[in-house]
Amino acid sequence: MAHPIRSLATATAVALLLAGAGVAHAGTINRSVDTVHQPVVNRTDYVLDVGTTPAGLASGESERLAGWFDGLDLGYGDTITLDDPSGWRGGAAQDAIGAIVARYGMLVTRQPAPITAGHAARGTLRIVVSRAVASVPGCPDYSHGNSPEYSGGATSNYGCATASNLAAMIANPQDLVEGQQGDRSGDAQIVVKAIKTYRDAAATGAAPLKAESSKGGN
Repeated sequence: MAHPIRSLATATAVALLLAGAGVAHAGTINRSVDTVHQPVVNRTDYVLDVGTTPAGLASGESERLAGWFDGLDLGYGDTITLDDPSGWRGGAAQDAIGAIVARYGMLVTRQPAPITAGHAARGTLRIVVSRAVASVPGCPDYSHGNSPEYSGGATSNYGCATASNLAAMIANPQDLVEGQQGDRSGDAQIVVKAIKTYRDAAATGAAPLKAESSKGGN
């Protein structure tokens, strides 16, 4: 009776092994070296319409705008654009807004404002603050647990740490969508300055060794 029992135990072990592998690989199997977990960028546009006059902003609008910026905690990574339907009134008002934005260490971009609901009425100017946030949906992913990947695929949590750290550390999440454009008019000498400094520096081992004496002292 020993042989039937041994055969039954072996068959049971193989069945459990295959069942475990089937659970571990439920769904799509990633056999590449690329992770399926990538940062996703979500953008939110905040809108404020301020009153304008030919001389700039209407009375009290500067304080209201500054309070709005404070409430948004305006900072690096935010994009400020202007939607001005006032035509000739825009110059002084835009300058006034630019001065307020400068207090926060920011600049008003010259890019077209994103499309928002409705439109600014005549005599007003629309300010749009666009804020992007990067995150990695589905991470951490322990859907496969710590089961061995017998098919040679990556684990379900593969890449989550790298992608999540990138999303958390990126200063401007929009750079994950489209990188910054280089300035082609820049001086090439500036680009190679760091390399030239490194190459021109004297080697640390060029000087003779410092002579030390074992005599004297405590």
